Amino acid sequence: MVRLPLTPAEVERGQRLGALLRRARGGRSMLGTALDAGVSPETLRKIESGRVATPAFSTIAAIADVLGLSLDEVWSEINQSGGGAGFTRSGRTAGQRLAS
Repeated sequence: MVRLPLTPAEVERGQRLGALLRRARGGRSMLGTALDAGVSPETLRKIESGRVATPAFSTIAAIADVLGLSLDEVWSEINQSGGGAGFTRSGRTAGQRLAS
């Protein structure tokens, strides 16, 4: 499967996601957070730095759970300046894409 390049909006959402996770992690170690979430520290580092702009839903759900964030909080934070639902290239909202 060929992966299409990310749109500027997707890159921006990835950066907002990374900033949210860094803030929520606070003084907690990256290693401890990653291990508690069942992901590699490298994966968490890439997400927090914005290098992985569209991580898997299950990865974000696990990290959010460890950090005490609800998925609603994550969703509203990363879409705050995206003007709402944010349609993807497929014409579906990201929420619809995750549900399918």
